[in-house]
Amino acid sequence: MATTRDPEATRARIFDAAVAEFARHGIAGARIDRIAAEAKANKQLIYAYFGNKAELFSQVLGRRMLDLAAAVPVDPDDIEGWLDRVMDYHGAHPELLRLLYWEGIEYGGTELLPDETERQEHYAQKVAAIQDGQDRGVISDAIPAPDLFFLLIAMANWAAFVPQMSRILAGSEDADRDRLRASIKEAARRMVAR
Repeated sequence: MATTRDPEATRARIFDAAVAEFARHGIAGARIDRIAAEAKANKQLIYAYFGNKAELFSQVLGRRMLDLAAAVPVDPDDIEGWLDRVMDYHGAHPELLRLLYWEGIEYGGTELLPDETERQEHYAQKVAAIQDGQDRGVISDAIPAPDLFFLLIAMANWAAFVPQMSRILAGSEDADRDRLRASIKEAARRMVAR
């Protein structure tokens, strides 16, 4: 009995295996052999579908970023609610922050990213939403929109990004996490207040 191939299912398994591999090991430490074994696919399919390891990483991170953008659009009219949604998203999808962490380590601040132009366009839309809020007077314009967006994202991400620091500094109980979240939202409220 012949088995039918499902290229989309194979592609999806490869993608999921690559997300896990890159989140655990970064670009340099990830191994195509492990991705292939986990996905139950051969290495040639990975190269055919996604290109080399750096291209695969770029596609993995890019798609995860698009997933975040679709799930949690910037809402300048409800910064606190938006921050809640960002923090919830990262709590449910910790691999995204890990991927960003590895990208930062491996590319640093000076090396051009493979998809930097597309990423700039992606973030330009988010900054434009913040700028729109500033232009409409909903958000203070004391901090330039790109800097404000960067600061808000940093506050929202840091607790999930380095959970050990959150535990050490803020505590590990649910009440501690709730207090920290409230403090992040209060800091954001003060940053955007007119």
